[in-house]
Amino acid sequence: MFEIAPHLALILIGVAFLAGFVDAIAGGGGLLCVPALLLCGATPLQALATNKLQGTVGSGTALVTFALAGQIKPRGHLGMALVSLAFGAGGSLVAGAMPAGLLRFIMPPVLIAIALFFAFKPGLDDQSRKARMSNTAFGALIVPLIAGYDGFFGPGTGSFFMMALVMLTGLGVLQATAQTKMLNFASNLGAALVFALSGATWWWVGGAMALAQVAGSTLGARLAVRVGARLIKPLLVLTSSGMALRLIWQAWF
Repeated sequence: MFEIAPHLALILIGVAFLAGFVDAIAGGGGLLCVPALLLCGATPLQALATNKLQGTVGSGTALVTFALAGQIKPRGHLGMALVSLAFGAGGSLVAGAMPAGLLRFIMPPVLIAIALFFAFKPGLDDQSRKARMSNTAFGALIVPLIAGYDGFFGPGTGSFFMMALVMLTGLGVLQATAQTKMLNFASNLGAALVFALSGATWWWVGGAMALAQVAGSTLGARLAVRVGARLIKPLLVLTSSGMALRLIWQAWF
């Protein structure tokens, strides 16, 4: 039975609230939760599994909030969501088969690479653009890649979905962010189910973090409709980079 010090549990709950808030607006909440879980003693597989548990609840909360605000039409994107669920589950099967030492080695560089992507991605707005790809092609070619990544690792998936929807399907940032929640929820759910069967999930820690995610996601989704993602970007880059560098120091020194 895993035990964690109360002060570490409180830290993880606080991180989950912030991650839910960030994820609902800009995506990338896993950049906060995965390193935090590792720093609190989780193995890479335990960190990924527990992050998926609380992340599924958070993305589901954001999905409901956007839907109630009239920003999502679930029936129109059900096919994409099913593809996302299947490939999210497949990615987690790959992660579960990898040696823990290899996951610990590759996680910090991947975190830094994603943080750099967020830092230098071009500015976007809420104006719709000409679509470069149909929804059918997007669902068949792009969704499997991003959802598979989500199941395998996860942090940054929401931002990747959002960026791809904006650049390839022509949606504005707000519309893309809303649609992203459905795809991200599906990939999270598929991965969480597979990880649950592996026995790697920290259930009570993940459950407490999930409750914090609900609060953070609700607040973030409501703010996203009014403001957008620009206020979150600097915080996300700085925090994720700092945690990644801390993991490198911990592993190599």
